[in-house]
Amino acid sequence: MSPALATVVLVSVVTIGAGALGLRRTRTTGDFYVASRAVTPRWNAAAIGGEYLSAASFLGVAGLILAYGYDALWYPVCYTAGYLILLAVVAAPLRRSGAYTLPDFAQIRLQSTNVRRAAGVLVVIIGWLYMVPQLGGASLTLSTQLGAPRWLGGLVVCLVVLTAVTAGGMRSITFAQAIQFWIKFLALLIPAVVLIGVWQHRTNAELRYPVAQARVVVPVDRDTTVRLPVDERLTVHGSVDDRPAGGPVDLTAGPHRLGAGTTVTLRRGDAVPVVARLPANTRTSWLTPLDSGIPHPLYASLSLILGVCLGTVGLPHVLVRFYTNSDGRDSRRTTFVVIVLLSLFYLLPTVFGTLARRFAPDLLLTGNTDATVLELPGRMLGGMPGVWLGALVTAGAFAAFLSTVSGLAVSVAGVLGQSLVGERRALRRLRIRSFRLSAVVALAVPYVVSLRSERLGLAVVVALAFTVAASTFCPLLVLGIWWSRLTDAGALAGMAVGGTLSLFAALATLAGRDPAGWPGAVLGQPAVWTVPISFAVMIVVSLASAGRVPDGAGRIMLRLHTPEAPVAGGR
Repeated sequence: MSPALATVVLVSVVTIGAGALGLRRTRTTGDFYVASRAVTPRWNAAAIGGEYLSAASFLGVAGLILAYGYDALWYPVCYTAGYLILLAVVAAPLRRSGAYTLPDFAQIRLQSTNVRRAAGVLVVIIGWLYMVPQLGGASLTLSTQLGAPRWLGGLVVCLVVLTAVTAGGMRSITFAQAIQFWIKFLALLIPAVVLIGVWQHRTNAELRYPVAQARVVVPVDRDTTVRLPVDERLTVHGSVDDRPAGGPVDLTAGPHRLGAGTTVTLRRGDAVPVVARLPANTRTSWLTPLDSGIPHPLYASLSLILGVCLGTVGLPHVLVRFYTNSDGRDSRRTTFVVIVLLSLFYLLPTVFGTLARRFAPDLLLTGNTDATVLELPGRMLGGMPGVWLGALVTAGAFAAFLSTVSGLAVSVAGVLGQSLVGERRALRRLRIRSFRLSAVVALAVPYVVSLRSERLGLAVVVALAFTVAASTFCPLLVLGIWWSRLTDAGALAGMAVGGTLSLFAALATLAGRDPAGWPGAVLGQPAVWTVPISFAVMIVVSLASAGRVPDGAGRIMLRLHTPEAPVAGGR
């Protein structure tokens, strides 16, 4: 058994083992959905970190930094900064609401079955949109490290998660996700320290363009347009510009088309061609803010900041974690610890992306930059040290897929399961059975979609899910918690408009239908206009339907903002 395969098996066994432990300790519906609201801040913070640090964080951030440089740093910054907003605005009141899920909160606050149903639909859509890149990342990991077929990685994740989640629900995955956070952290920390040491003992001449550090053969599995930064002779077997090639070919600077099945051999010192959808940055532009080749960079950066920061506030699988704390004060403590853990973690993929610019630039030729973290140890070390460090990184990547998909599966299955049984006071046995059946559906749909979605980077797809959450649940939560005049009509209208606009932009981008120029930038990063529109619609429609403010709105607002009495024992 290869080291990489052994680590995948080990992480999977740990996850299933946590599920078995949760099954022994799960006795009530509260255990299943919110772990009896008894998770301590440190355990919950580690579990949130395990759940939140997804394929986009573990693999995608490093790949974006390799391709875009300075401008890609907004991703890890905003992934962390979103929790500051969550801490200040949402965490404690949400815990005090007494809800099990976000649709529960919507019904408690607005006393509307229609709002609850709409929120349930959005939880499922956002969860599936978020799960697709996780399963795609699992497929990428197993195919890169083990040569497995592309369909296998996502299937393994689905089966392991299904086993753990259906065994013990939230209690099971809380223990698993807390352990998986530390697996992910150490899986990047140890290789990062070693690779920095290797880098310090190598020549570090400043190069204008990325160049190959050793001879490497790069296979091109589909028709691809690349750009050469300089005139050079490359060894190509296959086709170039629709002409057959079987050896050295003189190519001019500019675009060239490589046919499917072509291989390009790069010698040490060759400038690396860059796939056309990525910018061919020089060293200077790669390090310069707003100069990395992203179209309309100022607009794109501002929209990304807004979408990711506010999207964190509205992510259903993150919010459900705050229902597991014992009180609002523990929710705030949990959020603070999460911010510390995320700040430490995101230093590590930044190191990988920066080192890859020099030691794995050939990933820019195929656009397979999401494999940066997986490929770099072998490129810089080689031999058994590189194999074992690569296996450690594989363990961290698989922990990322399992932990995030586990949280999303619980969130989506919880909503689907409650919609099946209808009445919240249904028998515990019936509710748990419906949860388990719903978990199968919650995993099957995104797995099928993931088999056909490979065009965009992992972090880009996840950012689209953040934007949908920012355009729907963020206004619902912020206004629902802080504005007593919100009505069910206003909430429904705002979620409908914000959800429709952001989903249209996300699906257009995923399908490759986004046009060039400003229209493409507006669709690719829609948060800067979808979020304000959603807030405005909720406010305007609520004011126009003032007579629909729930009778108990004042009492509910008081519950949300009144600190709980101290618990005996000094807490």
